Amino acid sequence: MKYDFETLINRMEQGSMKWAGMKRKNPDLPEGIVPFSTADMEFKNAPEIAEGLKEYLDTHVLGYTGATPAYYDAVVDWMKKRHNWDIQPDWIVPTQGVVPALSWAVEAFCEPGDGVIVMPPVYGPFYMAINNHQCETKRCTLINTDGYYTVDYDLLEKLASEENTKLLLFCSPHNPASRVWTREELSKIGAICHKHGVKIVSDEIHFDLIMPGYQHTVFSQAVDFSDEVIVCTAPSKTFNLAAMSTSNIIIPKEEDREAFRNVMRKYRAGGPGALGMETCRIVYTQCADWLDECIQVIESNFELAESYIKEHIPQLKVSKLEGTYLLWIDCTALGKNGDELEELMTKHNLFFNQGTFFGPEGEGFVRFNLAGPRWVIEQGLQRLKEAVAEA
Repeated sequence: MKYDFETLINRMEQGSMKWAGMKRKNPDLPEGIVPFSTADMEFKNAPEIAEGLKEYLDTHVLGYTGATPAYYDAVVDWMKKRHNWDIQPDWIVPTQGVVPALSWAVEAFCEPGDGVIVMPPVYGPFYMAINNHQCETKRCTLINTDGYYTVDYDLLEKLASEENTKLLLFCSPHNPASRVWTREELSKIGAICHKHGVKIVSDEIHFDLIMPGYQHTVFSQAVDFSDEVIVCTAPSKTFNLAAMSTSNIIIPKEEDREAFRNVMRKYRAGGPGALGMETCRIVYTQCADWLDECIQVIESNFELAESYIKEHIPQLKVSKLEGTYLLWIDCTALGKNGDELEELMTKHNLFFNQGTFFGPEGEGFVRFNLAGPRWVIEQGLQRLKEAVAEA
C-alpha cells in the first residue's frame, strides 16, 4: 500500500474526546489500550493534508475568510466524480458540522409540537435535534431480521399520514446498522413522504465509506422531487477531519436555503473556518487514492471481526458491514442491560458506544469502531472474547 494504516498515534494528550472519555472511565489504563467508540479513525491522516496546509499557511493571510470558488468547485467535482451527482455551487451551504445542521433544519421546517420521523436505532443527535425545538419524535423502528435492518413501510405510511408530521430525519448509510439503502428502498421511502407532504433531510455524512459490492445512492437521486430533499454531507468521516469543523449541506431549493440560513443567522452561526474549507478542498482534489486504500483496510478489518466472532464468540451476532466503519454487535444473548454491559466491557478495557445511545431499540448492543490498525482490532477482539467468557 502507498499509505500507512498500521502506525498508531497515541492521542491521549492531543485533546481527543474519545481517548479522554476512555481515561475518565478508567484512570489506571494500561499502555496500548485504544477506544473503539466515537466515530473517528485511528489512522494517520493523508499526508497530502499537512503538505497542502503548510503551503496554504505560507501564502495566505488568516483574516476573515469566506468560501472561495476553488472550494465550491472541489465540492461540486467530488459529488460528480464520486457519486455521479450533479449539484450547483449555490446549493452548498457550508456549516461547522452536520449535527448543528440537523438542529437548524428541524427549526427551519418545523414548529414546536410538529412530528419528526426517525428510524431507530439511530444516531443519538437525531433525537437531540428534535427535542431542541420541542418537536415530537415519531419512531419508525427498523425491522431487525437476524442483524439485517429494513424499513417498516406500513408504519412509515401511518406516521407520515398523521397531521402534525412535517419532517423525516434519515440516516444514509445507516448509523449504527451500517445499511447502504438501495435505490428502490429510497424511492419507496421518498414516495410515502412526498405523498403526505413530509420534507426529507438525509444525513449522508458516511456516504463515501461504502464497502466493495455495495452502491450508495444519494437520496435526491432516487426520487423525482430531488429539489425538495436536503442532503447533509461532509469530508469529516471520510478523511477523519472532525476537528476541521467543515460540512457541506446541499439545499437545492432557494426557499429552503433561505429558511435554513435564517436559523443560522438567528444563532449567529458562521460557516467553517479558512483552514477547514481549505482542507476540504485538498482532500476532495488530492486524496481519493487514500480513501480507496482506507476502504480496503476497513473491509479487511470487518472480515477479521466477523470471522473471529463467529468462531470464538458465537453468542454474539454482527450486522453485515455495507457502509461506514462501524460494526453493530448484538450482545443480547448475554442477558445484560445497557449499564451492566458497559460495566462488563469497561472491566476488560473495551470502550464502545453502547447501543442505548441510539435509542432503547439498541439495548444490549454495542458499536465497535473498525477504523484502526489491524493489530489494534485483533487485540480488541481478544479482550471481547475474554469479556464474553466472563459473562
